[in-house]
Order: sequence, then C-alpha cells, then structure tokens
Amino acid sequence: MTAIQVTQLGKAYKQYPTRWARLAEWLSIRGVQKHQLTWVIKDITFTVKAGEAIGIIGINGAGKSTLLKMITGTTQPTKGTIAVNGRIAALLELGIGFHPDFTGRENVMLSGQLLGMSQIELNQLMPEIEAFAEIGSYIDQPVRVYSSGMQMRLAFSVATAKRPEILIVDEALSVGDAYFQHKSFERIREFRKQGTTLLLVSHDKGAIQAICDRAILLNSGTIAMEGLPEQVMDYYNALIAEKENATVTTELTEQGKIQTSSGTGEATIAELQLLNEKNEPIETVDVGQKVQLTMTVSILKDIDELVLGYVIKDRLGQSVFGINTHRLKQTLKQLQQGEHIKYQFDFPLNLGEGSYSISVALHAADSHLVVNYEWRDLALVFSVINISKEQFVGVAWLPPKLRCTRE
Repeated sequence: MTAIQVTQLGKAYKQYPTRWARLAEWLSIRGVQKHQLTWVIKDITFTVKAGEAIGIIGINGAGKSTLLKMITGTTQPTKGTIAVNGRIAALLELGIGFHPDFTGRENVMLSGQLLGMSQIELNQLMPEIEAFAEIGSYIDQPVRVYSSGMQMRLAFSVATAKRPEILIVDEALSVGDAYFQHKSFERIREFRKQGTTLLLVSHDKGAIQAICDRAILLNSGTIAMEGLPEQVMDYYNALIAEKENATVTTELTEQGKIQTSSGTGEATIAELQLLNEKNEPIETVDVGQKVQLTMTVSILKDIDELVLGYVIKDRLGQSVFGINTHRLKQTLKQLQQGEHIKYQFDFPLNLGEGSYSISVALHAADSHLVVNYEWRDLALVFSVINISKEQFVGVAWLPPKLRCTRE
C-alpha cells in the first residue's frame, strides 16, 4: 500500500525586476508577463510505502522544507501531483500554529483540533501530553515565555499524542536537550513498529541511518541520489567536500554496497591493510584483539599540508570511532611529488560482534571539508567475532572490574 506518491513535482516562485513590474503585470490588459520563474523544486518523483521511513537530506536551500510543505498542503505545487493516503501529523517549523499569547494548554487544544482530534479526545489525552512534554507549570503560562526547547517539547507531544498514520518531522528535534531528543526518537521508533510512515529531514547522520529504510538526497531542487541511508549519506558527505576540480564517483563493491569516493587527487591511498600481531592481513578479528591499521599514501602533486584520518563504522554506517593525524599532532608539511608515507595505527579492537567498515580521508587542516585530496568510503571491510571473551551485547567491548560485597 502506498502512503505518499509524488509525481513530477515542481515549485516555482515569481521574481519581478522591480516592485512596479508586479503592478504593471496585474494591470496589463493583454496579460503581458513581467516576471521570471525561479524553480526551487524540479520534477521530483518518488513513492513512500505505508510503514516505510524515508530520510530527506541536503544542504540548506536544497528544497527540503518546500517539499514537505507541499506534501502537508501548506504550500501548493506549481506542477505535478501529490497523493497522500492517511492522517498526517507534521512538525515543520518550531511552534508553528502556536499563538504566543495563549497558554500551553490552550495551544494544545487549538493545535490538536487542527490535527483532526476532537475536544473530547484532547481532554482525555491532556495528562499524557503534559507528562511527555515535561514543562511543569509552564503548561499554564503564555507560549511567548517559552524557550525554543520548551516549544519543541510541547509541539512534539501534541503531534504524537495519537499515533499518526504519517509523521513528518523537519529538523524540529535538533532543538532542545539531548534527553528529550532521545525520548522523542524512542517514541518515533515505537510508532514505526506499529506501522507509522515516517518522513524525516535531519542533518543527523546517526538518526537517518538508525531509523530510516531509505534516504533521498536533494540538491538544487532535484533528487541527486536515492537509496540505502548509508550510501546516500556517504555521497552527501562527498558532495559537501567537493571543491573545484574535485570529482565524486560511486562504484559497486564485491559485498554489493555502493562505495563513494571524492577528492582533488593530489594525494592518494595506495595501500590499506588491517594486520594481526604477526603482521598478517586479516578480515576477521576477535573481540579485543590487538591490530594494526597500515596505510601507504602516495603524493601525486606538491602539497603544503597532509592530514590522514579514518573512521570505523558499524553495519548501519554509524560512526563507532574516528581520528586523524591533525588531532594526534602529526600533521606533515611541504610534501613533494613522488613521496610515499607509511602510517601505522596500533590499537585493541574493542568492538562487539558484527560487520564493520573503515572510511579514510586525506586532507588539509582538521577536516576534509576544507581541502579534500581523497575521501574513500568502505575502503576496508572486516568482521568481529567473539572467540575468547564472555558473551555480551552492544558494539563496544568495555570489560568491567566487578566487586560484589554481601552485608
């Protein structure tokens, strides 16, 4: 069953050269146009199945919020169609629909009715809404005295007081404290288990990859990529890092995953290996085993500065640990074409059982977002198994020392 069907959707705004041109167009008997159309959304088509979770990502100005406003009906498309099957609850802008002079309780009644709930339902749900929002006596204070975090708490509590068939969240959960963010995402996960369809706009890579089944990358109002969250987020990071003369490429690995690479090409990683204590290349590692990650970098053009970094990711693409030579105070300067540098990182692999990958980057300064020579996702894939340790759960091996005293 389809929850949302977007077909050849487009949104354009009129731009006039002067303020008088708009008046001249209105008064024109022959219908002479004085404006130009600026398209912010162009020919977007996608389908969201019932119960599916879709992450929408993109830089600011890519068209994410405009797309969601059209899906919820607060903005009308210039062309194309949107078919929605189910009741929508949306958090598009912080506190949207709240009247600043009304109390939190009065705004709950107002917003809830706009979401399709009756006054009787809202009266029944009010204790639960108050309890979830956790704003205490402020529920009876005017919203104008609320902090942005308090507004978000109340808005989310109202929108999710009843499980919606379709939930749309646009960056609202980025506001507020970490405690309530965890609490909110736990409610979203619970709704997902019960069959709620989710559209989530977020720059939080971990949230997208942990919650969503698919991701859509918007770039300049069009769909640049659609696929598994890990693959789309990797491509998105490469696009952010892309500079003049840089390239972004994708290819299918032997494991069936899409690998994204980017960079200007002044330096490249010629060799990458994970070694055991006998200096043998390995693909399977025991929990807590001492390993060495070795990389050989070839300098293809003279560069002023070189930093090497790596990130270990779990099977969902979420970062487990990352570090670079800048933070380790081992930045190299003034490298010449033809040089080769060998890096060796020694550490115990204190990870839980599962499949992991390593992404690597060569850049200047502290981040590949400044000068990106080479970024390579899924550069190395390995598995962790538990041969010698007690059984435990999780992605990290953190063995405790236990003291137990009976009194």
